[in-house]
Amino acid sequence: MVMSSLKLQDLIEEIRGAKTQAQEREVIQKECAHIRASFRDGDPLHRHRQLAKLLYVHMLGYPAHFGQMECLKLIASPRFIDKRVGYLGAMLLLDERQDAHLLITNSIKNDLSQGIQAVQGLALCTLSTMGSAEMCRDLATEVEKLLLERSPYLRKKAVLTAVHMIRKVPELSDTFLPVCAKLLHERHHGVLLGTITLITELCERSPAALKHFRKVVPQLVQILRTLVSTTGYSTEHSISGVSDPFLQVQILRLLRILGRNHEESSESMNDLLAQVATNTDTSRNAGSAVLFETVLTIVDIRSAAGLRVLAVNILGRFLLNSDKNIRYVALTSLLRLVQSDHSAVQRHRPTVVECLREPDASLSRRALELSLALVNSSNVRAMTQELQGFLETCPLDLRADCASGILLAAERFAPTKRWHIDTILRVLTMAGTHVRDDAVANLTQLIGGAQELHAYSVRRLYSALAQDISQQPLVQVAAWCIGEYGDLLLEGSCEETEPLQVEEEEVLALLERVLQSHVSLPATRGYALTALMKLSTRLRGDNNRIRQVVSIYGSCLDVELQQRAVEYNTLFRKYDHMRAAILEKMPLVERGGPQADEEVKESQEGTRLLEPAPVPTEPQASKLLDLLDLLDGPSEDSQQPPPVDSSPEGTLIHLLDLPCAPLTPAPIPNLKVFEREGLQLNLSFVRPPGTPTLLVITVTATNASEGDVTHFICQAAVPKSFQLQLQAPSGDTVPAQGGLPVTQVLRILNPNKAPLRLKLRLTYNHYGQSVQEVFEVNNLPVETWQ
Repeated sequence: MVMSSLKLQDLIEEIRGAKTQAQEREVIQKECAHIRASFRDGDPLHRHRQLAKLLYVHMLGYPAHFGQMECLKLIASPRFIDKRVGYLGAMLLLDERQDAHLLITNSIKNDLSQGIQAVQGLALCTLSTMGSAEMCRDLATEVEKLLLERSPYLRKKAVLTAVHMIRKVPELSDTFLPVCAKLLHERHHGVLLGTITLITELCERSPAALKHFRKVVPQLVQILRTLVSTTGYSTEHSISGVSDPFLQVQILRLLRILGRNHEESSESMNDLLAQVATNTDTSRNAGSAVLFETVLTIVDIRSAAGLRVLAVNILGRFLLNSDKNIRYVALTSLLRLVQSDHSAVQRHRPTVVECLREPDASLSRRALELSLALVNSSNVRAMTQELQGFLETCPLDLRADCASGILLAAERFAPTKRWHIDTILRVLTMAGTHVRDDAVANLTQLIGGAQELHAYSVRRLYSALAQDISQQPLVQVAAWCIGEYGDLLLEGSCEETEPLQVEEEEVLALLERVLQSHVSLPATRGYALTALMKLSTRLRGDNNRIRQVVSIYGSCLDVELQQRAVEYNTLFRKYDHMRAAILEKMPLVERGGPQADEEVKESQEGTRLLEPAPVPTEPQASKLLDLLDLLDGPSEDSQQPPPVDSSPEGTLIHLLDLPCAPLTPAPIPNLKVFEREGLQLNLSFVRPPGTPTLLVITVTATNASEGDVTHFICQAAVPKSFQLQLQAPSGDTVPAQGGLPVTQVLRILNPNKAPLRLKLRLTYNHYGQSVQEVFEVNNLPVETWQ
């Protein structure tokens, strides 16, 4: 006997009237018990009411899986009221993960053939919502027949179901190709919108379909021209004065796909795109959406040069819009265009710079990225000044990107060395803790190569250090410069700066202050200690104070600093006659390209012990990884590089054995290891001559697709007989359409010169989907390990 239970309306009222969550659970558990009892008793007349209550319980987040089979029974029922609730339950309770969903295939097939519109509509909605690949293959013929039905209601639902089928089973494209051409003559907006969506899906998944539908470009152009002129279609689809913006946007997207890399199709739509761009009202969001889609189509096809300038000018007008969303999409689109249409985007540089002052963080970040991309040799002074002003007031999460961008722009477009040095010093003064890891090395190399600016640089750095010792990269560069050119600081002969009288005691006191400061990093103390040691050969006074400071750090808890102090003490005690030669000024370094700089750094690794190597302020940016567990090879003992003699005598020999110039390594061919949906990964190799067991791999990620690749992470693993050092990447976003690539450096030590096996794991987001790829690279060139 069926137990008495609540009606759906009464159940809703009782659940909403529950004072606590416990009361709500009690009501639901009691009613679920009644529903189960009713299902067991098999009451056919009230089964749909019980399932309706169960669906409401499911929508509240409570388990309702025991109603799945009841959905199948209701779908098979001849009564429409049962079918309606049954199909609704199937859409909510069933999906591809449950095998039970395959049991309704035959019921859907029968209902599609019934001839009753309401029942056919329910079956089509269910199939388009939860139809699996197997169901789509079985029911494709029935859906194709319904595409030619007289009723627009059925044709619209059948088209949407066909879209779902193509997404699930792309090989069904040939089934729906013929009927799409007929549906393009539709006058019903809903059917036409669904048809355009279906053709778009077909073109994206089938090259044959793309070639086939390029023949209908004139017809699509005529449809859109009719929409723009507001004749031939009903005004009931007008939104804010724009005739059916949804249909216009979908047609523009399809035209963009058909005109990409096709001259004839692009030529046939140029006039129409110009008409849409000039006649669309942008006072409302609907018009702005159509205009933005027009801009994307113009820049993606082979359009005329004047049309591309018009598109950039439209985006420039978007930057003046009061809507933040419109300004954001304008900045994002201009960032994509800055490589291909640089001069046109440059005209809107003042407006872009104004967007830097936006209080919205997402807008200011996009404006910063675009501003950095607009910097060139002709505007580097003005743009750098604007960016430095932004750096003073920007949020902390933007400071690192802004500082790094200014440094890169200055390195590429610096008009003079002095301007370059002044720019870096100002950035280090304002945001020293946020700069890139290589900023210290780049500035020391720049100053070392500018012999005429040594006196100017050491005075500027000394003044900056005297005012603030909290910016660690600035302190490191200043300590290095004072150690190298301290004699020029004391001479006071620099004409480019204000007169500055500095005493030896003041210089020594400032370096001791750096050593004693609690904010100084161990690397910074290493720079300061080395500077004191070098000043012992450049100052004319007594070195007792320097010797006392050095001896104090001989018992320092930091091992690196302690070893450095012990070595310096040994120099004073046993090798005082060699101290001046060992601590002489560093030779001038010729600045080359990035590849040459990398070779110089690698060839001098392990030999430069006096000067503290520039280390990142964030230790996690570069870590030694032992990731054998990602590989399936046999476990081996980890082998370390050859030991270096740590005795004072051996250290001095290494100090004097500095290479004069890097040797040119033999070229190693590049290797493409990954390609998917436009994302490509290439490996380039360098083996520094000074360290033959070291291999430097540069991973370069490029993106030729339409969508940006975001949250890009590349991880690597090698067997335990190797040592791997994975450096920080240049970014985590690979811009679309061949934008600036993302690079990452891998340093692999191979002491046994064994064949190299490399395993890579890529994680990224593309077109809104999260992707993870793991693959092994076994075809590395022989030159990488022999």
